[in-house]
Amino acid sequence: MSQLYPLLLLPEFYERVWGTHDLSDFYPSHQIGNQPIGEVWLTGDGCRVANGNLQGCTLREVAERFGAELNGSAARDRRFPLLMKIIFPKDKLSVQVHPDDHAAARASLPCGKTECWYVLSAERGARVALGLKSGTRRAQVEASIRDNTMEQLLNWIEVTPGDLIYVDAGTIHAIGPGCVLLETQQNSDTTYRLYDYGRPRELHIERGLGAMKEVTRAGKVKSRGGNGRVVLVSSPCFEVDKMLLKQEKAFSTAADPQLSSAHCIVGLRGCGIIECDSAPAISVGRGEAAVIPASLRDYRIRPQWEFECVRAMLPGEKVGEPETVPKPIT
Repeated sequence: MSQLYPLLLLPEFYERVWGTHDLSDFYPSHQIGNQPIGEVWLTGDGCRVANGNLQGCTLREVAERFGAELNGSAARDRRFPLLMKIIFPKDKLSVQVHPDDHAAARASLPCGKTECWYVLSAERGARVALGLKSGTRRAQVEASIRDNTMEQLLNWIEVTPGDLIYVDAGTIHAIGPGCVLLETQQNSDTTYRLYDYGRPRELHIERGLGAMKEVTRAGKVKSRGGNGRVVLVSSPCFEVDKMLLKQEKAFSTAADPQLSSAHCIVGLRGCGIIECDSAPAISVGRGEAAVIPASLRDYRIRPQWEFECVRAMLPGEKVGEPETVPKPIT
């Protein structure tokens, strides 16, 4: 019998120059120092297990020890496949780009970085940048970096709560202030910073220009579903859905007899009790994350009155790129 069980993870708090000094909406007890917090990692390699016999172990250590028992047969290797984090921007993030799997392999990196953002909150006029304005080419991008005018080449779109933004690898992008985002991504921390509005931070211009694509699939995804479950995005790298549970519901980590994936559960509102037959139950609340190992297969979530959560997993079959609005950026 596997020694694995539902893992409650402790979040990691990362200081960023563009972050916030106020996390009270999600983490009222967290003490912030002099530097603002920009990102809270929920399923990062360094996040530690808070419960059971593996308490104190990092998610990386658990993945290295258990491999496919934790990650599932849909994972490509022993690294935990998905990184989820909450982003709290009070200033503009740098303009950046991530390599795709092919570019990552050429650079001896474990994987590329395709990501998506679920908008948890947004002030009126909050914006993100997805790709370049139509007709913009690499030479113009390179010149705009030198001239400090790159922001003018970006395709900015407004966001509202409930939007799901898909950002495939190779898309030049940026996040503006005034929104809070739940990000799901391939488990990579490779970021090439192209432009930073004059802030004195390192840029990675050559590598970034090499990774950028002039045509991408980035955009807002049209969600689908009902009966308490909304599929936010289905893509080759991950599937993400949102659920509002008012009664106990059963789930399985096995999409079919041949494919399985760990499930990541992030609480948004209320409290949910995650149960399986072979281990003690755990409680997940707002801003908390749990990982359901693939080898457990069947589990249940029992809401305490109501429980709203986001669930992320690897796709159970070959999935194409999602349909986005606007259409692919050119």
